[in-house]
Amino acid sequence: MLKKFFLKQALKSQMKNVPEKDREKIMTIVDKNPDLLIKIAEEVQIKVKAGQEMISAMTEVMKMHEAELKEISK
Repeated sequence: MLKKFFLKQALKSQMKNVPEKDREKIMTIVDKNPDLLIKIAEEVQIKVKAGQEMISAMTEVMKMHEAELKEISK
């Protein structure tokens, strides 16, 4: 519970310029499966530390978890 609360607060502060509709989708994912979002973030961090650009790393990791994300967003 506490982990999910802090994750939501961190996301809210990072998504100030994201459209409301998109923020709601992301928060739904956090509510349904916060561990998946944490896993995605960790995988992106590993790729960025290895020298890959953030946007490229994020795209690659999101594609790897596409099926899980689709399932959650139903």
